[in-house]
Amino acid sequence: MKRKKITVVGAGNVGATTAFMAAQKELGDIVLIDIVKGLAEGKALDMSQASGLCGYDCKVTGTTNWTITGGSDVVIITSGLARKPGMSRDDLLAKNTEIVKSVTEQVVKFSPESFIVVVCNPLDAMVNAAAMVSGFEKNKIMGMAGALDTARFAFFISEKLSVSVKDIRCVLMGGHGDDMVPLPRFTTVSGIPLPELLDEKTVEEIVQRTRMGGIEIVNLMGTSAYYAPAAGAVKMAEAILLDKKTVLPCCAYCNKEYGVGGCFVGVPVIIGAEGVEKVIELDLDEREKKELAASVGHVKELINTLKKFI
Repeated sequence: MKRKKITVVGAGNVGATTAFMAAQKELGDIVLIDIVKGLAEGKALDMSQASGLCGYDCKVTGTTNWTITGGSDVVIITSGLARKPGMSRDDLLAKNTEIVKSVTEQVVKFSPESFIVVVCNPLDAMVNAAAMVSGFEKNKIMGMAGALDTARFAFFISEKLSVSVKDIRCVLMGGHGDDMVPLPRFTTVSGIPLPELLDEKTVEEIVQRTRMGGIEIVNLMGTSAYYAPAAGAVKMAEAILLDKKTVLPCCAYCNKEYGVGGCFVGVPVIIGAEGVEKVIELDLDEREKKELAASVGHVKELINTLKKFI
């Protein structure tokens, strides 16, 4: 049986880590592409040499040539400027829109049947940009944000409760930024709602730390996170390639759902062989609806701004 093919665009920290994690899971043959000559080639060679030690035999190829990516089943876009201390996600908009536009045009040319998973920031805006440029069916384009944000949320909860992070299931919505909407009511620890285990003040502290989870890491090491974002991207690719029907939040297209009105934003979904197969609609209370509407409004502002760069 022919192996699946995954292209990872960008051989920086996030891209290289994504490629390595996908190789370890043996999701398919991997192409790592970057504009810097030798960077992707060197990292791919390093990963290939690790294959015997790590126990995978999929092929990892590094290149600057888009032709090599042809016929990919999934394309994960990690290329773009990383956020630096003092830089908001919005500051990245103009430059990263230009990068995503260029990359997406190549994806359309060489892998017109692929699914696109966007990782670069500002995430929601970049997913919308990829959708505008590609013209792909909306279920075939998605953004890795909710997987990362819920992973952070779950870890902070596990720390506070001293329980296994494996027992925690989190729900989070809205844009990938400071106004994201973690939902404690729908978050459980082995089926027990979070508000039954922690007081309101403690929950709010965890929610705020989750919202600031990205900048906390930027301030510590001077650049954006890469292990957790890569893990989120690979989880989504795995759900598509293996038809896992995985339930998790991601940046997906919503129209009537949640009254979003036609854009890509973070919501809980089912991901399988058809990409985003279903948006799961939760019965939000008034506070949650208000917070989501505010977050969606900010995403729409970014979309209106990026249109002039496309």
